[in-house]
Amino acid sequence: MIEIDGSYGEGGGQIVRTAVSLSAVTGKPVCIRRIRQGRPKPGLAPQHVQAITALAGICSAKTSGIEPGSMQITFAPGKIRGGSYSVEIGTAGSVTLLMQCLLPALLKADGPIVMDVHGGTDVRWSPTVDYFRHVFLPALGCFGVKASLDLRQRGYYPKGQGLVILRVEPVALQPAHLSAAPKGRVYGISHSGNLPEHVAQRQAESAVQLLEQAGFAAEVATESHRLPSMGSGITLWSGFMGASSLGERGLPAEMVGRKAAEDLITELESMSTVDIHLADQLIPYLALAGGSYTAREASSHAMTNIWTAGHFLERKISLFTEDITKFEAH
Repeated sequence: MIEIDGSYGEGGGQIVRTAVSLSAVTGKPVCIRRIRQGRPKPGLAPQHVQAITALAGICSAKTSGIEPGSMQITFAPGKIRGGSYSVEIGTAGSVTLLMQCLLPALLKADGPIVMDVHGGTDVRWSPTVDYFRHVFLPALGCFGVKASLDLRQRGYYPKGQGLVILRVEPVALQPAHLSAAPKGRVYGISHSGNLPEHVAQRQAESAVQLLEQAGFAAEVATESHRLPSMGSGITLWSGFMGASSLGERGLPAEMVGRKAAEDLITELESMSTVDIHLADQLIPYLALAGGSYTAREASSHAMTNIWTAGHFLERKISLFTEDITKFEAH
């Protein structure tokens, strides 16, 4: 059984998600100890429990320690089965982090998978649903992934209750060498729930203004809905780069839009292939299939993901850094 130190590196939930995901893909049982040891609330959080439980159900895994606060778990996977599944994360736990945990395994299922996921679609410390749809999944397409996401309802903190439907076709991954495309038009979606329509509009207008000042043409759609929780946000993207910002009480809508635009401009001006967050999200696929891409730097999340993947897979990921960082695996 593979042993993983859950306190390594940034010591967050990403180690757990990546480890159980690659365990399911490779069929290698894993024991993870000292989970989130240095965090204010150590051990598994409820959203980690939901992700592991969902994955265990799909691959008939034998598990232990899967409960909130647990500092040690074991995960012994079985066969990954296709079919229809429904996952209720509860409150506003991130639907995108859960799907990123499950997706590598879903690609090796014995048939197509359709999965309803209920939870938070636009919440802090996780990719937004629009980033997942418009940046992450298109990048995975370069590795041969055939997956789509249908957004039925957004879910904000604290109640969540968002709904997405993920459809995945089993495929054999292929190496992907992502090259830097000419920077084209920036697209985006600015959204709000239970707020005046002008909130989403102001977020969009401030983002477009800043992007155009920086020399990037931009087109940002707006949407406003009645939802279980109040909230707002904006996601911007161009090619394999994206950025987002969420509204919060007391923060002007213009600042929300400006923050997303500033972050995207930083990425676009780096002349790299993918943004800093996508660089770490693609690590499992790079380790599984091989390929290359560049980012403006290697984040602590990326380094931890590389370390975790190395426990399961023989293919090594090399980093080459000059002005930007190249991620490469053969």
